[in-house]
Amino acid sequence: MTRIAILGGGPGGYEAALVAAQLGADVTVVERDGIGGACVLADCVPSKTLIATSESMTALEGSEARGIQPREGGATIDQLIVDAPMVYRRVKALAAAQSADIASRVTKEGVRVIQGQGRFLGPGRIGVTEPGELEVEMTVDVVLIATGASPRVLPGAPPDGERILNWQQVYDLPSLPEHLVVVGSGVTGAEFAGAYLALGVEVTVVSSRDRVLPSEDADAALLIEDVWRRRGMHVIKQARAAGVRRAGDGIEVALIDGRTVTGSHCLVTVGSVPNTADLGLERVGVLTDDRGYVLVDRVSRTNVQGVYAAGDCTGLLLLASVAAMQGRTAMWHALGDAVVPLRLATVAANVFTDPEIATVGLPAVEIAAERGGVQEVKLALATNARAKMQGLEDGFVKLYCRPGTGAVLGGVVVAARASELILPVSMAVQHGLTVDQLAQTFTIYPSLSGSVTEAARQLHLTVRD
Repeated sequence: MTRIAILGGGPGGYEAALVAAQLGADVTVVERDGIGGACVLADCVPSKTLIATSESMTALEGSEARGIQPREGGATIDQLIVDAPMVYRRVKALAAAQSADIASRVTKEGVRVIQGQGRFLGPGRIGVTEPGELEVEMTVDVVLIATGASPRVLPGAPPDGERILNWQQVYDLPSLPEHLVVVGSGVTGAEFAGAYLALGVEVTVVSSRDRVLPSEDADAALLIEDVWRRRGMHVIKQARAAGVRRAGDGIEVALIDGRTVTGSHCLVTVGSVPNTADLGLERVGVLTDDRGYVLVDRVSRTNVQGVYAAGDCTGLLLLASVAAMQGRTAMWHALGDAVVPLRLATVAANVFTDPEIATVGLPAVEIAAERGGVQEVKLALATNARAKMQGLEDGFVKLYCRPGTGAVLGGVVVAARASELILPVSMAVQHGLTVDQLAQTFTIYPSLSGSVTEAARQLHLTVRD
């Protein structure tokens, strides 16, 4: 029986454990904080739960125009308040429940779970330190490194958990911030900025770039920025933060150009650093890049035989879905099962702003565009019948294909629940479907997904022309 040690119990770790157990291996997961890791306990699950609450507030906006009126003497949308302690309790409880559900499934499959810290002692030797215990040595055949990443600390802005925060600390606040300054306008910063704005908080975003969400589709990012401004958010662009300090009952963000931005709290979202510093990687010769990310190939192998890595510690794409697939792929490969190397061009991603931004296949689209081999169509969501019924005015569907063949290369959906609407485009990219095949697929009328097939029909005409 193959003995497998998995260092880290996040999506990369626990999904790998389930595959390995299914294939008959003896599996041990070493996790410091709890099954699900930071993703479930402090990052993805809590943040999306907070965002779900903010969406409830957004959904009420414009309800009077749709015929929803308060009873005489009743509260209007402007009179509703957010019970922050209750919101944060729900966030933490849901995260804990999700962790417990995953742990139950993992242990039911026969996986051994140890709470503690694991590190390499040498080839095939793992040391595990449990809380308050001495280090215990394990002899294993295969190791999967799935230790994740942690929020990067901005020099001059060490988080104190009270006024200067990273994104894992906001759920311990006793109340909502009066004025939240978000440093960083990437995915994490954008999601929290939008959520707190919807919860009624004054929000200022400090972006070092010329637009927010610089790594996302430009049309989508500009749309989100326009929505934010209409809703009252302050966006300061091309402004890099030099540091953050406490100032009385608030904070002051110093910009490198000499300006300052004040608020009640500051949320710093300037990227992540891999949790690889104390793993003893040098003892077995596992290579990392200059930032500490573990180097892997498309089947999650490191340069050392029998050692694999998955998830945020590899720096490939910091997505739970990618971590999970990397972990599964590692175990399939290690245990001799059929395996398909990871293709980044098929990875779907979503930004949980309001509206959401979902994308798939954009690396392939960019390559094809450089070679002059891509056609596209963009449909405004406002023309969709269901969107009109729901009062949705902001958003679009963008679809890309190859000229001549009509093969779907990728797409962008900006809409409420874009994370669900991107699926047909993802399937088309994954399975090499053409715009004709997508166009000939039935959709419900009226539905937002109808815009996806309509875009395909318009591309069909373009391809024929």
